[in-house]
Amino acid sequence: MANYPLDGYRVIDFSWVWAGPLLGMVLADMGAEVIKVETKKRLDSARLTPGRSTVGPETDFVFHSMNRNKLGITVDMSHSRGAALIRELVGISDVAVENFSPKGLRNLGLEYASLREVNPRLVMISLPAAGQYGPLSDIVTYAPSLGALCGYSSLIGYPGERVLGEQTPYLDVNSAIHGAFAVLAALYYRERTGKGQYIDMAQIEVGVSTIGEAFMEYFMNGRVMGTMGNRNPAMAPHNNYPCKGDDKWISIAVKTDEEWRSFCDAIGNPPWAEDARFSDGPNRLRNQDELDRLVSGWTLEFTYYEVMDILQRAGVAAAPCLDLTERFSDPHFEERETHLQVEHPATGVDIIAGIPFKLSETPGAVRRPAPLLGEHNEHVFGKLLGKTREEIAQLIEDKVIY
Repeated sequence: MANYPLDGYRVIDFSWVWAGPLLGMVLADMGAEVIKVETKKRLDSARLTPGRSTVGPETDFVFHSMNRNKLGITVDMSHSRGAALIRELVGISDVAVENFSPKGLRNLGLEYASLREVNPRLVMISLPAAGQYGPLSDIVTYAPSLGALCGYSSLIGYPGERVLGEQTPYLDVNSAIHGAFAVLAALYYRERTGKGQYIDMAQIEVGVSTIGEAFMEYFMNGRVMGTMGNRNPAMAPHNNYPCKGDDKWISIAVKTDEEWRSFCDAIGNPPWAEDARFSDGPNRLRNQDELDRLVSGWTLEFTYYEVMDILQRAGVAAAPCLDLTERFSDPHFEERETHLQVEHPATGVDIIAGIPFKLSETPGAVRRPAPLLGEHNEHVFGKLLGKTREEIAQLIEDKVIY
C-alpha cells in the first residue's frame, strides 16, 4: 500500500475557481482526503468556463486538473439542515479551505468562530482577495483585478507602451502554494499543542510579496518601476530573441561580465562583441536596443534548441520559448511526468498537470479523477456521517443534499 505524507488528514474544501481548489489539490496529491463541497444551486464557475465547457458541468479540463484526487459532495449550505451536515463533517475533519469574500460563510453561520465550537482542533484557511478586514475586505475579484490592485500588473507590458496587465491567474497559483505552506505550518503547530487556528490570507498581499524588487527600487532609490517587456533592470542581454522557423524564440539572460565573455566566446566573438558600448553591465544596459538587434542577428541563424545547446555548454542561461504542443512532446517533460493521462468518466482520457515536487520516500500521486457533481454523496453522508439510506433519500428529496 502506498505511503503518502498527508495520509490520515481530512480536508473540507468549500472553495471554487482557482486559488482554493489548487490549495486543496496540493494537499490531496500528498494523500489527504479532500472533500469538495458544491451545490447545484450555484456551480463552481470553473465547471462552466465559456468556450470550454460546452456540454455541461463535467467536461472542463481545468476543473479536472485542479480537483483531481478529491471526493465530491453537493449540499445546500443555505438550508439549516445543510449547514448542520457541514458542521457534522467539520467535526470529523482537520482542515477547512475557502476563498469566498468574508461575508460568504459568515452569512451562512459557517465562519471559523462558529466551526471552532464544533471542532477546536480545526485548521481553517480563508483566501479572499483582500483579507478578512480592512476597507477593501469585501471586494470580489478575478485574477486581473488581483494583479492590478497589488501593483503586479503595472509591470507587465513593453517600455513606453500601455500596461498590458495580467493575462493568467498567476496570483491564484501563488496564493495556493502560500496557502498550502500555511496549512502545513498550522498542522505542525497543532501536533505540538493540540490547538487549531485560523489563517487569514489576502491574495493581494501574496501579490505584493512577488514584486519585492519593485518596492525596494522605490523605497531605496525613489524610482517607480514600470513596464520592461522581457528586459531586466540589472541584466543585459535579457530578452526573447527570434530563431529559425515560424515564430520561434529563445530566452537568453546574461547577468555578469564573466557570463558576457562566455556568451561572446560561444557565439564566435564577432567584432561587435568588443564594442565599448557592451564592455560592462552598465554599458550594456544603456545600449540594449542595439545589443538586442545584434544578438537577434545571431540567433536567427539557428533553431532555438541549437542556440540553447551552444549557450548552455558555455554556462549561459538560455532556453527555448515552447508553446503548449511543443512542451507536451518535449522528452524532458515526458520523462519527469510533467503531464499525466487520467481516465475521467465523462471525458475519457484527460491530460492534466503532474506533481512538480518529487518526494524520495513519500511521493504524491494522482489516484482518482476529479469528482462528478455529487459523486460521493452516499459515501460521505452514509459511511462518514452514518446517515441511513432512507435519511439520505429524504435529504435529497428535500434538496438539502443538492
